[in-house]
Amino acid sequence: MNRLMMLLNVFLGIILLSTAGVHAELVEGRDYKVLQNPQPTQNSERIEVIEFFWYGCPHCNNLHPHVKAWLKNKPDDVDFRYVPAIFRNNWIPGAKTFYTIEAMGEIDTLHDRVYDAIHRDKVNLSDETVLFNWIARQDVDKDKFINHYQSFTTQNQVARSNQMMQQYQLTGVPVFVVEGQYVTQGKKGGTPQDTMRVLDEIITMVRKNKTP
Repeated sequence: MNRLMMLLNVFLGIILLSTAGVHAELVEGRDYKVLQNPQPTQNSERIEVIEFFWYGCPHCNNLHPHVKAWLKNKPDDVDFRYVPAIFRNNWIPGAKTFYTIEAMGEIDTLHDRVYDAIHRDKVNLSDETVLFNWIARQDVDKDKFINHYQSFTTQNQVARSNQMMQQYQLTGVPVFVVEGQYVTQGKKGGTPQDTMRVLDEIITMVRKNKTP
């Protein structure tokens, strides 16, 4: 019996060591990169987190429910915002769609629906004719949506997204930028849960650095 208990303790020790490895300290260059030219944040007294995404990205779609769950218990000292990425011309309609529903105050209603339409229902929302007809079926004023979508303000926001991508040296999505300086896509080959855990660890690191 004593020998059995000793073997059991050894086995449990191995499990604990393995678990500790999963939550190992962050490693620069593996878990995140630091920008040589940090970008200014909107509020220097709070920690800024930006998620760059594209509605058509399957990885963004898989991560999105975890981001939503995280936002429900977001730290009080953190400001979060979405920014649509644009790596190719066919990403522009998605960016314009986001900025339009944001301007119309429909993020809570339509942000999830856009993801579902593209990934679950296989609707090609990059086709503007398809997009506008889809919008009309969402109890949204179609003409108002089109006016926002085609507005000069929305064009400027798209141009700003392009500029931000260059400033943050982005190479893909989804990606988080924390405090205008730390860029992460989570652990390489990791799960969405790993990505959110890395984000939390970076926020904790930034918080410690901000505390006098």
